[in-house]
Amino acid sequence: MGPLYRRATPDDAIACHELMWSSVTDLGMRQGTPLEGTAADWWRWSEPLNRLLADEAAEWWVAELPSSGELVGFARSEERDGLFELTEFFVRPNQQSKGIGKALLEKAFPDGRGQVRSIIATSDVRAQARYYAAGTVARFPLFTMGGAPAASSPLHDLTAESIDGSQAIQAQRSIERIVLGHRRSESEIRWLLARRQGHLYRRDDRYVGFSFLGPDGTGPMAALDPSDLPAILVHVEGVAHAMGLERLELQVPGPNDVTVRHLLARGFRIDRWINLLMSDRPFGQFDRFIPFSPPLFL
Repeated sequence: MGPLYRRATPDDAIACHELMWSSVTDLGMRQGTPLEGTAADWWRWSEPLNRLLADEAAEWWVAELPSSGELVGFARSEERDGLFELTEFFVRPNQQSKGIGKALLEKAFPDGRGQVRSIIATSDVRAQARYYAAGTVARFPLFTMGGAPAASSPLHDLTAESIDGSQAIQAQRSIERIVLGHRRSESEIRWLLARRQGHLYRRDDRYVGFSFLGPDGTGPMAALDPSDLPAILVHVEGVAHAMGLERLELQVPGPNDVTVRHLLARGFRIDRWINLLMSDRPFGQFDRFIPFSPPLFL
């Protein structure tokens, strides 16, 4: 008998996390990029994010074996301002190539949802084939760039202001919509602000960019003009240094050459693990955008 497909509930959160961990670590071993830690280690720092994904899910489906109740796969998506994103899609390594992935994608990432359908995908060729079959195309790589943050230097003609209150949140959301073509909900921004420091960057009387940074990760970040990214990133480094973070990691789109060159010049390095942004059509200005990290969604 094949697996049973059902909508997930909050009670499935830990089981889905453990399934994700086993799948990702298996891929890391196969690709020669082994990952550190245990499923329990990952859960300790990622539980708030997992709870957010559960709360914000547009679709969340699991596949389980009727005989044992074991989860053998799950897929989850979210929809914000017309952007329909597949945030997670995992099938146990010993259950792959049995049609489970295809069935889960049809339920959690159906055709016709959203103005744009996108995925931050691993380089696993089996998953790539499935995503192409689902109508998406690999647009560009997403590099993980990491390094030791340095103390801040002056922002020159930019001023950094904390994102605090509804007016500042609306200013951030306005910039994100211009740059990405879509914006996060106000509730998601408040979730970010509860865990990361948020800053708006102003030149004279105009906001020109924003950033989020915390111990649990970085991003999103954006600038209306790519030439402002170096100053913003230097400020972000300074915030990370003041927090006592020994390492700063950012997810950098391949087209964002300004950020890649800036970080390389400051001693950051590109990790061997590379993700891909896939979508059913081109969108956004990714030469001036840095997505949310860890890389589950933009």
